[in-house]
Amino acid sequence: MPNGLPNAYIYIMNRQPIVQHLSKKELIFQLVLHALVFSFYVIDSSHPNKVNTFHWYDVVFFLNYTIANLCISYLLLPKFFYTKKYLAFFGLTIIILALVILMEEFVIEKWYFPDSRGAGFPGVMFSLGQVLPVIVILSGFKFAWDALRNQRKVEELKAIIKEGELTFLKSQINPHFLFNNLNNLYSYAVVKSAKTPEIILELSSVLRYMLYECKESSVPLSKEIEHLRNFTRLYEMQIEERGNVSFEAPESISGFVIAPLILNVFIENAFKHSQSGQSEQIVIDIRLTLSDEGKLTFVCQNNYKAANIDANAGKGIGLSNVRKRLNLLYHDAHELEIQQTDLMYKVTLEMVLNEN
Repeated sequence: MPNGLPNAYIYIMNRQPIVQHLSKKELIFQLVLHALVFSFYVIDSSHPNKVNTFHWYDVVFFLNYTIANLCISYLLLPKFFYTKKYLAFFGLTIIILALVILMEEFVIEKWYFPDSRGAGFPGVMFSLGQVLPVIVILSGFKFAWDALRNQRKVEELKAIIKEGELTFLKSQINPHFLFNNLNNLYSYAVVKSAKTPEIILELSSVLRYMLYECKESSVPLSKEIEHLRNFTRLYEMQIEERGNVSFEAPESISGFVIAPLILNVFIENAFKHSQSGQSEQIVIDIRLTLSDEGKLTFVCQNNYKAANIDANAGKGIGLSNVRKRLNLLYHDAHELEIQQTDLMYKVTLEMVLNEN
C-alpha cells in the first residue's frame, strides 16, 4: 500500500486532458469573470468614474483577448505548463500575445478607426499595456480555479489512500490472530486436552465479533470492552493454572466509540511473551479507565524472563500495524508508551475517543 502522497498535486496536474472540458460551475464562473473584466475594460481611462456608452468595437477588442485567453488557459496550461514544459508554454504564450497585438493593430483598429488609431502602429509597449492586464487576470483566475480543484482531488486521494491503508492493516489482524490461535489449538488437540472444545467455542465467539460485528470504522466502546473480556478469557484458558490474569474495566459505558480491534495486539503480545519466557507464575494485568471527557487509558502489564524470550518479541507485524492504525486514526489524540525491563513489559496507551 502507498504510505503517502509524494508529488500528488503534480501527478494530478499532469493528468489534465489536453483540451479541458468545462463543468457547469466553471462555465458560470468564467461567464461572471468575463462580464466583470469586460465592465472594467469599457471604463474610460480619462474619466474613471464614468462608463462609456456601449460600442460594438469594445466587444470585438475584448473578444480578441478572450480567444487568446482560452488558448492559453485551456490549451497551453494543461498541455505544457502542468506537464512542466515551461519553455514551450512561455514561447507559445508570447506568440499568442504577438498575434493578438497584430490582430488588434492591423485588422480591428484599421476596420473601426481607419483614420486615427488604425493609421499607424502605436508601438508594442502601448498595445501590451492594453492586452496584458486582461490576459493575466483571466488566465490567472483559471490557474487559481485549477489549483483549488486539484487540491480537492489531492484531499480526496489522501482520504482514499488512508481508507485503503486502514483496510489493508485491518485485514492483516484477523489472519494474524487466527494463525496464532490455530497453532495453540493444534497443540491442545495433539495432547487431547479436555479444554479443546471450550477453547474452540470461545475462539468462535471472538472470531464472530472480529469478522461480522466490527466492519465499521468505529464501534461502541462497551462492545469493544466486552470483546476484550472474551479475548482475554480465551488466552487465559490456555495458560491454565500457570499464573494469574486480571482484567478491570468499567462495567457500564455509553456515549463513546473506538476503532475496533486496536487493543487486541497488546493483550495478545502480553500472553505470548509471558508464555514464551516462562512456564509458571505468569502475571498479566489489564486495566481500562475512562474519564468523563472521553480519555481512555489502557494499561497492559506482564512479567517474563528476558533470558528465555526472543529478542524480536514485540517487533512483529501486529505491533507494527497497530502503531500505523493509531497514527492514522488518532494522530494527535493518542500517546503510546512501552516500558520494558528484564522482568516486566508494560504498555500504556492514552486515547481521546469520539462521542457516539
